[in-house]
Amino acid sequence: WAQTSPEKPYYARTNTFGVFTAYSGDSSHMLLGDAENRKLLEFGVSYSRKLLLNHVVNWQYNGELLPVALESDPLEHYANQQTSPTVGTYTVNESSPALTCAPVTAAYDFTLPNQNGTTTTYTGTETISCSGRRWTVGEAMSPVGFQWNFRPQHKTQPFLIGNGGYMYSTRAIPMVGSGSFNFTFDFGAGIELYRSKTRSVRAEYRYHHISNHGTANDNPGIDNGLIQVTYAFGR
Repeated sequence: WAQTSPEKPYYARTNTFGVFTAYSGDSSHMLLGDAENRKLLEFGVSYSRKLLLNHVVNWQYNGELLPVALESDPLEHYANQQTSPTVGTYTVNESSPALTCAPVTAAYDFTLPNQNGTTTTYTGTETISCSGRRWTVGEAMSPVGFQWNFRPQHKTQPFLIGNGGYMYSTRAIPMVGSGSFNFTFDFGAGIELYRSKTRSVRAEYRYHHISNHGTANDNPGIDNGLIQVTYAFGR
């Protein structure tokens, strides 16, 4: 009698729930955003629903809810190095976020009249940089997303993921005139390790973008490289 090997079982769930944390320690102009040196720290839950499963891919709907989404902005530091009529340094730590922390230095030279009819010339340099930062509390939701797990018959599965949604913060980010309501989207890749058929751990890297899409006066946008770790379970 011919012998046939049993088909490998699928490591895939119909309904999946997840608990995750995500962090990014910096931002830069990766694709669309111009605001630099922004940090993100997020805590949330996720839900996935199986849409298509075969021996090549496990295609899933994915949605995320983030009740805690923290964003950190660097604050401006102003320094005036005066050389005339007196020599001195004057510094001010501003409460407004800076767009970039690259120091910008400009020389000045101007003359003002005095009450006795004479004039005084002021010369020196002004430098704007960063000093300190502030965290802003917010919440976010990504109701539209998809995840593609490859090699679903193995415990170790590479995957691709992408999500879209919004973020609301208690004050404007990343600048004063940017508004507190922003749209978000992200996409990335990672590895999912199944401990059993119902439980797994995911580690992934995402490109994450925040933008108000022109609904406020300023829209510099934020690009972050986000590291996310998820504990997933379900049936």
